[in-house]
Amino acid sequence: MTDTPADRLARQMAFLVEADRLKEIFRQTLNSQSRRQENDAEHSWALCLFVMTLAEHANAPVDVLRVLKMLLIHDLVEIDAGDTFAYDTSRMADQHEREARAADRIFGLLPEDQAHEFRALWDEFEAKTTPEARFASAVDRMQPMLLNCLTEGAAWRKHGITRERILERNAHIAEGSRRLWEYASTMVEQAVAAGHVPAK
Repeated sequence: MTDTPADRLARQMAFLVEADRLKEIFRQTLNSQSRRQENDAEHSWALCLFVMTLAEHANAPVDVLRVLKMLLIHDLVEIDAGDTFAYDTSRMADQHEREARAADRIFGLLPEDQAHEFRALWDEFEAKTTPEARFASAVDRMQPMLLNCLTEGAAWRKHGITRERILERNAHIAEGSRRLWEYASTMVEQAVAAGHVPAK
């Protein structure tokens, strides 16, 4: 049965109200000026700005609008699943399962066609098999690295994260953009040299 226009709008508004909760999900990275924890909505905005600014550095030409759509929705699942710190290996064990359940619920609030589109974009981001998903993933990893460098390695130091772990965890940035990975690697080496992150 097809939704009436009023039903469709009601479902879309319910989704948008739910999505507003993303502002309350806080990450380990700190904002560069206030030094308070960044929230997921701020992170998503920053990623979109990264894409608009840096898309020319993707390894392959990308559909920028598709990348932006992916990045605007990819962390909505954290409303239910919470933010999983990039170096928390125990929480990563069931991360995809928790987030997939959240994707079912949150995208399921939308009218069927939009629910299908948003879930397909989320699945594409997770699979990282398209140039768009690989570039989206690259900026998703690079942005918190930049914040850590701008805050003297605050989150890295808090959790005892070493240069080796940072480089290992983020190396797949190169799959989306070799140029961004070179830049990010240089940032990390500068952080090590400044004493903001241990080499080992």
